[in-house]
Amino acid sequence: MTIGLAYGKSTLAVNLPPGAVSTVITKRPLPVIADPAGAVRAALDTPIGARPLSELARGRASACILICDITRPVPNHLFLAPMIRDLIGAGIAADAITVLVATGLHRPNEGDELAELVGDPWVLETVRVVNHFARNDDDHVDLGVTRARRTPVKLDRRFVDADLKIATGLVEPHFMAGYSGGRKVVAPGVAHADTIRTFHSARFMEDPAAIQCNLDGNPLHEEQLEIIGMVGEVHGLNTVVDEERNLAHIGFGDIVESHRVAVDFVRASTEVAVGRRFKTVVTSAAGYPLDATYYQTVKGMVTPMDIMEPGATLIIASECSDGLGSSAYREAQRKLVELGPDAFLATLIDKRFADVDEWQTEMQLKPMRLGSIKLFTQGLSDDDLALTGVDPVDSVDAAIAEAVAEAGDPAVAIIPEGPYVVPFGPRA
Repeated sequence: MTIGLAYGKSTLAVNLPPGAVSTVITKRPLPVIADPAGAVRAALDTPIGARPLSELARGRASACILICDITRPVPNHLFLAPMIRDLIGAGIAADAITVLVATGLHRPNEGDELAELVGDPWVLETVRVVNHFARNDDDHVDLGVTRARRTPVKLDRRFVDADLKIATGLVEPHFMAGYSGGRKVVAPGVAHADTIRTFHSARFMEDPAAIQCNLDGNPLHEEQLEIIGMVGEVHGLNTVVDEERNLAHIGFGDIVESHRVAVDFVRASTEVAVGRRFKTVVTSAAGYPLDATYYQTVKGMVTPMDIMEPGATLIIASECSDGLGSSAYREAQRKLVELGPDAFLATLIDKRFADVDEWQTEMQLKPMRLGSIKLFTQGLSDDDLALTGVDPVDSVDAAIAEAVAEAGDPAVAIIPEGPYVVPFGPRA
């Protein structure tokens, strides 16, 4: 039996050994919108919990539209131009409109990559499109701290100072914040490093509610909602796409309400009850753009944890065309390899501010506690592979055959889309 895993901009063919019994776990099919342009127009004209965009923009002197960075396959090319035309038509000058790339602590998107991200030359020619830089102190406004957890709230002043604030994004399962999109595009998207590093400290990361598909009691979600309240009036445009990146849902309106509607829509597709656990699990990092770095690959390791038997083998395929990740992440991985998982975690527990990108290393500890992880990639050097903390393999097929033989169990779970599908095992 041959199955294709999402890998880079294509698929990786995987062949199961004789006698293996596969359970292929995919999303329930999403209804593709036949007329995306019409759907965008309808969303802007009939928003959720707000007035139409053309009315919201009247009398405003400026606007800031947040977009996700290149790690998210958001269909910006579909909605940015219609939004901007509505703003200009309502009287906001083009030079008073900013499209701000919500990079968080990721690198900026520039040149050809920025053009790919925006997806519309007219937008780049008409308004200012800039990146957020979380470490530039002067770029941020200090709004104080949250009530319950005392998280410092510092946000990009280009967003805070805008008369009309809009956050756009993609709603999909997120391995810490429950679901992406909505409030998450604001914080950590355009937050200062202090805010981001607090969110990603062990105090949050080790909370059992900070997991994929969960918003109830999730400390990250709760802090993000409070931060939105501190900012004031914020609107959101939330999208959902299918595995072919076709538009399946788009909603505009109040940032909290529109996000809730999008979460309800995608939850019915991406949360999949499997009913059992497996000793061999095969998955991907969801292909490009998410599998461009090993840093993002960790998401694919965390998502299937609920269907892994203790001691299971998790095999993940990720192209890693851009390498390991940032220099800060490389340092965190070096510490993991040198210290070992338990000693590495011990260095994190009492930190108020997590070191940049070490939170992804911390998240990798979670599946490592359950079993062994095998990585197939063609994008990492030998030096990079040594820093992954997992076992590299030359062939997914061979790794599956070996895992099945060692387990003495022919059952293999296969998740072609990686972290875009969240399987759940039997409930207690």
